[in-house]
Amino acid sequence: MKKSWFTKSIVLSVGLSTILAGCSSDKSASEETKKVNVKINSTGLPIVDKTVKLNFVSPKSPLAPNFADMTIFKELQKTTNVQIKWNNIPGDGYQEKKNLLLASGDLPDAFYNSGFSDLDIEKYAKDGTIIPLDNLIDKYMPNLKKRLEERPELRRVITAPDGHIYSLPRAEEMDLVGLPNTMYINKKWLDKLGLKLPTTLEEYHDVLKAFQDKDANGNGKKDEIGLTYLFNGWTGNFGDMIAPFGVPDNNDHRIVRDGKVIFTAVQPEYKEAIQYYHKWVKEGLIDPEATTQDMAKMFAKGKTKDETLGSFIWWENTEMVGTDRQNDYVVLPPLVGPKGKPIVGRSNYSEYGRDAFVITKANMYPEITSRWVDQLYAPKESAQVNWGPIGEIYKEDSNGMLVNKELPAGEAMGEYRQKVAPGGPFIVLKQDFGKVVDMESRAKERLQILDKYYRPYEEKENYPQVFFSEEDSQRINQIQTDITQFVNQKQAHWLQDGGIEKDWKSYIKQLDQMGLPELMKLYQKGLDDFNKTSK
Repeated sequence: MKKSWFTKSIVLSVGLSTILAGCSSDKSASEETKKVNVKINSTGLPIVDKTVKLNFVSPKSPLAPNFADMTIFKELQKTTNVQIKWNNIPGDGYQEKKNLLLASGDLPDAFYNSGFSDLDIEKYAKDGTIIPLDNLIDKYMPNLKKRLEERPELRRVITAPDGHIYSLPRAEEMDLVGLPNTMYINKKWLDKLGLKLPTTLEEYHDVLKAFQDKDANGNGKKDEIGLTYLFNGWTGNFGDMIAPFGVPDNNDHRIVRDGKVIFTAVQPEYKEAIQYYHKWVKEGLIDPEATTQDMAKMFAKGKTKDETLGSFIWWENTEMVGTDRQNDYVVLPPLVGPKGKPIVGRSNYSEYGRDAFVITKANMYPEITSRWVDQLYAPKESAQVNWGPIGEIYKEDSNGMLVNKELPAGEAMGEYRQKVAPGGPFIVLKQDFGKVVDMESRAKERLQILDKYYRPYEEKENYPQVFFSEEDSQRINQIQTDITQFVNQKQAHWLQDGGIEKDWKSYIKQLDQMGLPELMKLYQKGLDDFNKTSK
């Protein structure tokens, strides 16, 4: 008999406990269903014998259907008898609408993929809008409890400064997000023009110039784009182009060396790099739209009728240029710059997140909700939440391991995954690969690329996932947003129009006035405290 999506292995002996009827005084979406006497099966499935309805709010990708139509959640409803009414909000407008819901008190039962910042978690925990989960984890979430025992550092990540847990984790131990950028170059054009793969910034400059001047695509038009990237993107950003000057950059403009927090965008190496690349922009070697384009516009440049892209920075090549052109591009290893050696920066992104799921005070069935979400933390189910379900992304081999199916024709994994996998609460640990789930081919390929070309030159340290106190979080938020916006605006302006040497002193002075020294002290204090508690 074919196994259901939720494996029989998690079904244990059934015990009963009774949730007494009651009324919520909170005006919320959950009032559509009045609380009734419900028997909750404390172990095993279904969770309840009679269907219970819950209201969840969640962002979603533009490519994803409403979560109610996703295979994962349809199967979960069958096995648990818990029906979720989804309020899916497009990702771009999610934070604003989430904040409006919280301000109005019109609360769902839970926020899935909550997008709660640390300050949100502390603020809404303090006023009781979201509830503590420690006891629920101990009593109703055996899958999550087991995983937290396996990874004490993950429990530490989700534990607030007051010692309680208010939000649930996501974790994907693939060792990928620390190095989010890969540079690709058009090998087809290199071969056509008789050029070698560049190894230095100057050689790279000359290659891009040749692409442009010698009509590399052969269409008689000067339409070749030398380099494009996603300005301030989580991946595909410009940070590793600054690295050859001695100090790598990242989205936070914050790195760590020898235990000291450094703000990159005030370093002389940063100034030198921006001044240098402005010349490239003037020569037309860097895409003039790179500092303003969104992801969709950037992707379109890799799929033009005539091939026009010479090189780009992104996570992988297929998503950028499509399956029909992916073999035209090869990895461009880190380039040697003025410092005489390659440097690869590390992002401050973590494979662990603490905002996957929160339960609100409006929820009349927190025990049922906890048992529902705990199903997602069973190893096999976590893999499917993260990448997609059996039948669409995976099939099971003879050992019950999830192995990747062939993708539908013309589909790139990155885009297809958005259509079938909701993300959210899941934990996939290193030991799960090759036992519970086979790592997807593009991830294996990316690991090989990173190991071969990038890890030998990566920075040793990055900024960890510090859970700041509410007071420090508030102050960081007050200062950080304006500083980051200012720095990014200036970088874009200087790359396009030049003038960094003339503006530099006033720029540094303005950052000081905006509170940069205080911000760095807060980050240094957070790092020092984190390192003390890690010992």
